[in-house]
Amino acid sequence: MSNLEKYNKIFMDCFSLTEADLNSDLKYQSIPAWDSVGHVGMIAELEDAFDIMFETEDIIDFNSYEKGKELLAKYDIEF
Repeated sequence: MSNLEKYNKIFMDCFSLTEADLNSDLKYQSIPAWDSVGHVGMIAELEDAFDIMFETEDIIDFNSYEKGKELLAKYDIEF
């Protein structure tokens, strides 16, 4: 499974989305499931899947589907 497939699967599983929902319009609190609790769950899943530990600042800055990919690049996760 590619890094993008893993990333997308986590979004789809955590927020009950389809692949068609994953686009630049997907932002924190733009859907009911992506609230503070959903955010923490998604971060935990990403950390497990990519074997990383986000810095607190990155967790706060992770405010969209696209921004998440940018932040993961900081941890040498390439898409």
